[in-house]
Amino acid sequence: MSYPWEKAYPPGLSATAPIAISTIPALLDRAVATHGPRTALEFRGRFVTYDELGRHAHRFGAALLARGIAVAALYLPNSPYHPFAFFGGARAGARLTHLSPLDAERELAHKLKDSGARLLVTTNLAGMLPMAIRLLDAGLLDLVVVGEDEAWGPGGPLAPIPDRPDVVSYAAFVADVPLPARWPDVTPDDVMLLQYTGGTTGLPKGAMLRHGNLTAGVNIYDSWFAAIHPPADGGGRVICVLPLFHIYALITILLRQLQNGNEILLRQRFDVETTLDDIEKRRATAFPGVPTMWIALANHPGLESRDFSSLLYCSSGGAPLPVEVAARFQRLTGHRLGGGWGMTETCSAGTNLPRDGVIKPGSIGVPLPGLVIEVVAIEDPRRVLAPGETGELRIKGPNITRGYWNRPEDDQVAFVDGWLLTGDIGYMDEDGWFFIVDRKKDMIISGGFNVYPQVIEQAIYEHPAVEEALVVGIADDYRGEAAKAFVKLRQGAAAFTLDQLRAFLADKVGRHEMPAALEFRDTLPRTPVGKLSKVELRAEERQRRQH
Repeated sequence: MSYPWEKAYPPGLSATAPIAISTIPALLDRAVATHGPRTALEFRGRFVTYDELGRHAHRFGAALLARGIAVAALYLPNSPYHPFAFFGGARAGARLTHLSPLDAERELAHKLKDSGARLLVTTNLAGMLPMAIRLLDAGLLDLVVVGEDEAWGPGGPLAPIPDRPDVVSYAAFVADVPLPARWPDVTPDDVMLLQYTGGTTGLPKGAMLRHGNLTAGVNIYDSWFAAIHPPADGGGRVICVLPLFHIYALITILLRQLQNGNEILLRQRFDVETTLDDIEKRRATAFPGVPTMWIALANHPGLESRDFSSLLYCSSGGAPLPVEVAARFQRLTGHRLGGGWGMTETCSAGTNLPRDGVIKPGSIGVPLPGLVIEVVAIEDPRRVLAPGETGELRIKGPNITRGYWNRPEDDQVAFVDGWLLTGDIGYMDEDGWFFIVDRKKDMIISGGFNVYPQVIEQAIYEHPAVEEALVVGIADDYRGEAAKAFVKLRQGAAAFTLDQLRAFLADKVGRHEMPAALEFRDTLPRTPVGKLSKVELRAEERQRRQH
């Protein structure tokens, strides 16, 4: 089989390069043995070495084994407690579940019931501990382990830890527990993590990610980036404002950077000045972000005068990046934004943008080594389409989940002949570069035509007054559905009319793609991990229609 995208690969790298798989404990053991005294994590000016990280993981794993706990949930912000519990759970052979600090109570309850987790690890931050106690009092948990946030220096406001037997501090949970004579045998085929998808429709479903899937995701990225610039045996500093409970940060920052001996600058929230400080003063070498972060940076006054000389790599992922934002950032800083495409179900790894040579605006890049991606007909996922034809992307590789926890009906829809159907609509060009025009569920059918909101959004972003934009389908008596644009203006920019917007878009989108409505918002809704979200906007429009 030929792979047209291999032409864009770095010299010496093959599309069929073998991808190593192992286990999460093995990954950490190698990192500790190789980089022991180096700094693994910096958090609020406190430092954790690789040796210390290994010891913390062992203590947490031993505490789980001592209590006979094989399933646990992590309800944590970015904090050292996350890697301690994550690696410790892996060492103990436990199955873990990530919960988002911004999940609604109903969503948290569903994930706990679905995953079977009866132990929850959290912190005493005021925005988190009260919710954990509510879940405990609702009978969804047996034990809450509370990491004391103040142990790492001043942070956010704290909630008191209640004095009751089913709530225990992290320090007390791991205290005086002897390490086992032998750790449980863990294999690459064991399910290590239930990573729940966003749940944009219906209840979230847990992708079963095995040790082999997770380590394959890490090594797929490593094979690609090692060919672009050979690793310097650690010494890098990577900014981590992306949430570790999300697959993007888990794979590309926590696991991959530790495997390579780098230092993670762990931050609980994104702030433009703090990020610039990390780059200018702490000499960060890499910053992976999401589009909302790059939008904020690209619009920051005086960005062109800041010192980006330490930065070797910056990238955008998690959601489509407006072409205009990437161009503006490069124009102001001289740095070309990397990026690509991936999913929870692929352990983040999917495609990546080649670092050098041709730039194809709007492309998600080429498939990473060890992966095969094809475009298939939406109505027949076994029929592979030719270059240039638009259909649904399907993917195959060692990093991809084999299914969803307790959801055989979803498995039947998502998998065909061993391929994962991604739900993304797009095409491959003659050179093997892929382009996504929208999500299958976001597609608008207007007057019989397929309309892809992302195409319209990209065009709206070219308007000088626009900071952020989202497009959703709304009911239309004539066409069945039509596009409506929601816009957040740049600071100080003047609003414009729908007619003015349509005039601006006249040479950029087709007549069938023209927005039928326009609404300005001070802010646009976001998901728990900071992506712009259309769910709330669609719900509002449905409600408006009913009234």
